[in-house]
Amino acid sequence: MNPFFNISKFSGWFYALNRVRVHPILSQRTRYLCQISENNLETHPWKSKEGLTRCSANYFPLTPISFLDRAAKVFRDRTSVVYGSSVKYTWEQTHNRCLKLASALSKLGISRGDIVATLAPNVPAVQELHFAVPMAGAVLCTLNTRHDSAMVSVLLQHSEAKLIFVDQQLFGVAQGALDLLIDVKTKPLLVLIPDPENLPPPVATANVHEYETLLASGRSDFAIKWPLTEFDPISVNYTSGTTSQPKGVVYNHRGAYLNSIATSFIHEMGSMPTYLWTVPMFHCNGWCLNWGVAALGGTNVCLRRVSPKDIFENISLHNVTHMSGAPTVLNMIVNSPKSDRKPLPHKVEITTGGSPPPPHIISKMEELGFSVSHIYGLTEIHGPCTSCLRKPEWESLPPDERFALKARQGVEHFFTQEIDIRDPDTMEKVPDDGKTPGEIMIRGNCVMSGYLKNVKATEEAFRGGWFHSGDLAVRHSDGYIEVKDRMKDIIISGGENICSVEVEGVLLSHPAVLEAAVVARPDDHWGQTPCAFVKLKEGFSVGSEEIINFCRDHLPHYMAPRTVIFEDLPITSTGKIQKFILREKAKSLGSLCSIKQSSPSLYASAEGTQA
Repeated sequence: MNPFFNISKFSGWFYALNRVRVHPILSQRTRYLCQISENNLETHPWKSKEGLTRCSANYFPLTPISFLDRAAKVFRDRTSVVYGSSVKYTWEQTHNRCLKLASALSKLGISRGDIVATLAPNVPAVQELHFAVPMAGAVLCTLNTRHDSAMVSVLLQHSEAKLIFVDQQLFGVAQGALDLLIDVKTKPLLVLIPDPENLPPPVATANVHEYETLLASGRSDFAIKWPLTEFDPISVNYTSGTTSQPKGVVYNHRGAYLNSIATSFIHEMGSMPTYLWTVPMFHCNGWCLNWGVAALGGTNVCLRRVSPKDIFENISLHNVTHMSGAPTVLNMIVNSPKSDRKPLPHKVEITTGGSPPPPHIISKMEELGFSVSHIYGLTEIHGPCTSCLRKPEWESLPPDERFALKARQGVEHFFTQEIDIRDPDTMEKVPDDGKTPGEIMIRGNCVMSGYLKNVKATEEAFRGGWFHSGDLAVRHSDGYIEVKDRMKDIIISGGENICSVEVEGVLLSHPAVLEAAVVARPDDHWGQTPCAFVKLKEGFSVGSEEIINFCRDHLPHYMAPRTVIFEDLPITSTGKIQKFILREKAKSLGSLCSIKQSSPSLYASAEGTQA
């Protein structure tokens, strides 16, 4: 058993038994996971009320694995999962398969608090493991499928995973990761997930189990190991690597349960939706919708590879009602060739988050028949925590104004206790004037338990009794927040703050630009200047001078990029641009001011004065 979660278990027992005091040996270590201490344990004043009690009749720890139990009863004959032409299950079948898989895990020695990892795309096995692993009492750790062997090895060692489920296409990556694990007593067992839609998988060996064979070895009458407390860990999600140093974010059963419901609501899902998986299931546990779709008896349409053609084909074939994606997915759809598109059978709800979508992208998506909703969230918040709740009166506004309103991050959902915009130094609230920036701070049941084995990072994140997001935003007079930038992405040029998101929005409105990112380039005179990395649409050819002049026509001159570099952008599989890579590239270019002085002809397109 992972000793970190073993301690968590004890803290849960103390909580469940309503102990006022935590054993002194445990108190110092448990407080960092669940924040359970003498000062914040419940005192239960209701105990003084005669005739009241808490017992199994009126209390059970909240957990999203209960959604599957209900789905098997209420939606037993409804389709739960579809994958290509080879896989189609009902909720009764999915429930049975998850019970058998949980049983098989227990037979392998997986016990309460152990970590079980996955390295696989959006395939049915990952959806099943979101239930089967916690049903066995274990903790799920879904790894980013873009990681190489070296990074997978680091994360396996850090998480102390006992077992890893690996898709056949990533078998080599996993084997390489295991080969790099030289300082561990026991390497994780490997379970191969075959892909019925593709070539035969590698042959299983004595040290490699096969998914379906392992599942078949389990018992369908397995007794689910329900969480001892709501605060028991259910998953570990490593941050996506936009800052180059992933941290293990620990989710608990309570937060996962509540955010599964909230995320379904802000996706405007009703009963029995059909959800197309274009968000990676490994990212925030699929924004908690791996569990949320089960709560509504919906259908999971699994999609191994995200492309416009596959999206349109699956919407048409399976009558998809809802989907999600980062703005890069929306950008991909609106710029897809007409040959890849099909008429939508009805309006499809698509929810986007990860970075602010440019208003013109929202406009083009709606022209194609999609209804776009914008959310905001972080890995540390179980995924989405706000939504841009659409108001009927917006529909009568001019298009530009309407789409600008829809591009905001909006208001907190009903399971977020509070979201505020505050000065990160003084912790004072900033005015709701739509102009004064501050840091987004969050508190409530949707906030993570903490960072795995990283007390310092956890304490820093929860400084002052709030979770510090690191995002700069403003709050408008109507209460809606609007993200301006990551705090580390603000460019300070000549004493002026430049919001990279605002510059990127202008760049993306250029008809030739497909993707864009803006970072700071060091400058001996101005301190920093905006440096734009741009990927052009296929068939377009423009120079840096045209891009710079376009920006100067639409922005104050000091905000326009001084440098434009045309290349593919480094993007994570969750659709986020890895700006730390671009910052290093911009830094290596040196000061534009000094280079221009020595070789002015090379930088003629970037000439101009700060105005």
